[in-house]
Amino acid sequence: MRDLQSHRWMWVKAILFVVIGCFSSALLLMELPEWRVLLLLLLAIWAFCRAYYFAFYVLEKYIDPSFRFSGLTSLLRHLVDKR
Repeated sequence: MRDLQSHRWMWVKAILFVVIGCFSSALLLMELPEWRVLLLLLLAIWAFCRAYYFAFYVLEKYIDPSFRFSGLTSLLRHLVDKR
């Protein structure tokens, strides 16, 4: 599969990710409408966002600037090969 080049389709993709996230979060909260579930959901989303930032910004800019990661599998392969 080739890289996405169109800025318009990149925006569409980003908007669809937000819609999917909001829709699935709303369905989960309708299934279990509790403050604890909301808090745990927000913490999980925050933690995964921070992990994503670490994986694709911190590692590339500060830990190993010579390598460009194309995805999580590329990152894992690089880390395994480095050992």
